[in-house]
Amino acid sequence: MNTTKKQPYTLEMLRRDLIAGIIVGIVAIPLGMGFAIASGTEPVHGIYTVVIAGIIVSTLGGSKFQIAGPTGAFVPILLGIVTQYGFDNLMIATFMAGLILIILGLCKAGSLVKYIPKPVIIGFTAGIAIIIFYGQLPHFLGLYDTNDEAGFLAGMVSIIKSLPDANFYGVLTGIVGLASIILATRFVPKIPGALIGVLVSTAFALLLFPDKLVTINTLYGAIPNTLPQFGLPEITLEKIITLIPAALAIAFLGGLESLLSAVVADEMAGTKHKSNREIVAQGIANTILPFFQGIPATGAIARTATNIRNKAATRFSGVVHALFALMVLLVLAPYASHIPLASLAPVLMVVAWNMSERKHFAGIVKEKSRESFVLLVTFFFTVFFDLMVGIGVGMLTYFVLNFNKTAIGKKVRSTAGM
Repeated sequence: MNTTKKQPYTLEMLRRDLIAGIIVGIVAIPLGMGFAIASGTEPVHGIYTVVIAGIIVSTLGGSKFQIAGPTGAFVPILLGIVTQYGFDNLMIATFMAGLILIILGLCKAGSLVKYIPKPVIIGFTAGIAIIIFYGQLPHFLGLYDTNDEAGFLAGMVSIIKSLPDANFYGVLTGIVGLASIILATRFVPKIPGALIGVLVSTAFALLLFPDKLVTINTLYGAIPNTLPQFGLPEITLEKIITLIPAALAIAFLGGLESLLSAVVADEMAGTKHKSNREIVAQGIANTILPFFQGIPATGAIARTATNIRNKAATRFSGVVHALFALMVLLVLAPYASHIPLASLAPVLMVVAWNMSERKHFAGIVKEKSRESFVLLVTFFFTVFFDLMVGIGVGMLTYFVLNFNKTAIGKKVRSTAGM
């Protein structure tokens, strides 16, 4: 008989959860807006996602300190879906992806992540980082007439050809923002660098050269300081069939990143996540988000790590982070509308740099082994073709080169139970 008593929730634990939650919320707000813009949607949809996914996953998830929301890994996929099918169909694809995740979790598929080889994960993640960084160059340079749909190579050529038309004020604002983030991270690490970068560069631009830059308000109008309207676009059989590939891509990437984030949390906090419960919670969040104009969400590694580093005591810190973001939306949204896009670009560039796995990438490449080849193949196809093509070709290459091995990958320390 288990006589272990559940630890009572104390005032000290509440204090830790409040502090950690508010700090994570401060980080999540500019990231949520930035990822939404980079995905081809309006910034407010990113904040809605931070709030709704944050509450659901923190309450129901299988990882104690997981923070869910929009992430950089989704950006290339969502931008492609919005460009090809439109925002309404993104909502339908997100709902479908949520159902897929719930089914996968109930079928105990969460433990399958342990079979994805490390070189594939690192090559895939580094490829996503390159795509995010590249996607922010036009905002950093003040260029808005480049060819976003042409692919990486053609897009880079378009950006280079457009350099003579770069907005000097935008570049200057971006440099100030980037420098502020780097300096804040080094000298005041307890204050989120993303917040410092956005505030300093926005103040710099608005004080010295107002009306010279494209802002959130310029492109999207004022951010509404209201709750989202409930609703979902009309779902037809034709749309469902058309959007199956998009839904599968969202579900696969969302499930993978959420479990990777849970593993990172386990290593940092000494916890043990329940992979299938986490997948189901992510699925529930993504089925609900479209009803409130939220974009796809998954576990956010950097925000989860920030939550743990700031000594969160329980999963309630994730709820606090979401409620803080909601409060900011309702009170400060009109002010956020004046943020230049050149101020948000450095935030996402730093995110891309941090998620690039550059040390692990270089270490595996130096080995000049089968794993090196798998990593480079995954990276190449992710950047120059498509995310799903990248991970598919990477997995196939790994299996072909290691068909005689019985054990694939390193087993993730997790509990597959609900």
